Amino acid sequence: MDSIYVYIADTLLEPAVAANQYDRIADAILSLDIMPERIKLMHTEPERSKGLRALYVDNYAVFFVIKENTVHIARVIYSASDISKRLAEE
Repeated sequence: MDSIYVYIADTLLEPAVAANQYDRIADAILSLDIMPERIKLMHTEPERSKGLRALYVDNYAVFFVIKENTVHIARVIYSASDISKRLAEE
């Protein structure tokens, strides 16, 4: 998330926009505290068999898994990028 903020604030020279985007993503992540199962498992493999879910916020995707009633954030990725390739980079 910090790299998203830095990119928007420094590269695009929009610190206020960066702060707002960061807050929207953070709020969406915090919303996973209630019924995170409402977000469906991904349809692609191997992501589905790993239990990976994607929550979309504006142009970003928050990837997470649920383990032992706890949400674990795996990645936050700009959703216009090649998501399959970016997930494989982990």
